[in-house]
Amino acid sequence: MPGFVPFTALRYTATDDLESLVAPPYDVLSEADAESYRQRSEHNIVRIDVPRGPDGYAESARLLDQWQADGVLSTDARPTFTIYRLRFTDAGGTRRDIAGVLGGLEVVDEGAGGVLPHERTTPKASTDRLDLTRATRANLSPIWGLSLAAGLTELLTEPGGLVGRVVDEGVEHLVERVSDPDRITAIADLIGSDDVLIADGHHRYGVSRIYRDEVRTATGRTDTESEQTLAFVSELVADQLSVAAIHRLYTGISVDELLAALSRRFEATEISPPEPETLAEMEAKGFLVLVGDRATWRLEPLTGAFDDVRELDGAWLEAALDGVPHEVTYQHGLPEVTEAVHAGRATAAILIRPVSVQEIQRTAREALLMPPKSTFFTPKLKTGLVLRPL
Repeated sequence: MPGFVPFTALRYTATDDLESLVAPPYDVLSEADAESYRQRSEHNIVRIDVPRGPDGYAESARLLDQWQADGVLSTDARPTFTIYRLRFTDAGGTRRDIAGVLGGLEVVDEGAGGVLPHERTTPKASTDRLDLTRATRANLSPIWGLSLAAGLTELLTEPGGLVGRVVDEGVEHLVERVSDPDRITAIADLIGSDDVLIADGHHRYGVSRIYRDEVRTATGRTDTESEQTLAFVSELVADQLSVAAIHRLYTGISVDELLAALSRRFEATEISPPEPETLAEMEAKGFLVLVGDRATWRLEPLTGAFDDVRELDGAWLEAALDGVPHEVTYQHGLPEVTEAVHAGRATAAILIRPVSVQEIQRTAREALLMPPKSTFFTPKLKTGLVLRPL
């Protein structure tokens, strides 16, 4: 089972204007988004987390050191956990209150168990996060882990000491410090009693594994801070989690070719262009939607077509298009998907349904992997509320 330990957290010293200092994670920011956050404050975390230029990584390291020297960032007096709460109303109108804890999650070897991936990852050639970790010697953004141990939510019910609050786009982000030794032990023991499933941050966890191995080689030690990585761990329970779909964008294949391939396993019926209500109807009635530039089709699985395939939309599409030349990328959000098709960046798109929390848990327990980009956990955690020095 994975180790989960407190650490001496690095935080912004002034908390009265955190909105100008923190930001969404780097991998959801466009260049324009990143620049807008830079302009919010000379100390916005994006100035460190999203390097620019040939000396960007060195500049990030310099800024991190300078901000600590100037008192912009300060370190807790002792190792702590940080409760992180997200309060919001999801796209379906359900009020949600996620409670998780930020700590150091053990970095385990691939396949060793304890910390489990929940989907196959797409390859990334960039070494950006690894280079940034080497330069700053810090974990800047947490991965999101789901604890399979029951009772974590109850352990986090009692508030800790409030150290930050941000409200952004209808989401309240609260961080509370936990320094009581008995409570720290209880949280660590519970999370360490069962597997943790990586919900978001598979690549960052992989980078932490590479960095850990580099530190081991350089120092000959296995007791440094690189043995863990910054993680937000919440309980895998349906009433807390908001899981959105990541839809599929297709190129390298015509709409007619795509429709012909899909028709071997789906009944395709032309319908009106999709609206937000279409997504709810898809979940209620169990169909997918193919979006072309000039037409839209409802895709209903033929009887028996997927008897040998797990009941996951992503797995169905992989099976239906097996052996058919095409390229696929991934996009969440209905407006973004339809815009990509109409702008010509994709030949067509297929809207899929969100994966249920029950299916996520079943997949984990059976040690199976979902197709790439099967889930999109919302809302995204803020970067900058807590940093972890290495």
